[in-house]
Parts: sequence; structure tokens; C-alpha cells
Amino acid sequence: MAKKQDKPVGGTVTVTQTGSPIRREKSQRATLIGLGLNKMHRTRELQDSPEVRGMIRKVRHMVSVAE
Repeated sequence: MAKKQDKPVGGTVTVTQTGSPIRREKSQRATLIGLGLNKMHRTRELQDSPEVRGMIRKVRHMVSVAE
């Protein structure tokens, strides 16, 4: 059975980088770049999709999210 999502999917989500990628795994750095974030305090507005949510979940300790 598929897991129910807490938030509705389809709108946009605002992601801001709050942590440094220094001394992090290479895949976490690549995920930040994939989200369009590579410097501190940069903000991007992204489509709210399962793929983007997964990327945010991977680097949740380095970003803040606003719906």
C-alpha cells in the first residue's frame, strides 16, 4: 500500500540554503547543486514534486523550507 503524503503535491516550495556543504558527502553537495543552491542563504522556488521532496529530505539539515 502506498504511503500517504502529509502535504499536497503540485504547488511550489521555497527552499533556502542555511548550512554549508563543506565536509559533507559528495552526493549531498550534488543534491544542493541540483536544487539550484550552492552558496549560503540562496533561495529557490521549485515545483513541489516527489522528486524535489526527496532531494530536500536528503539535505534537510542544510536547508529550510517554506510552503
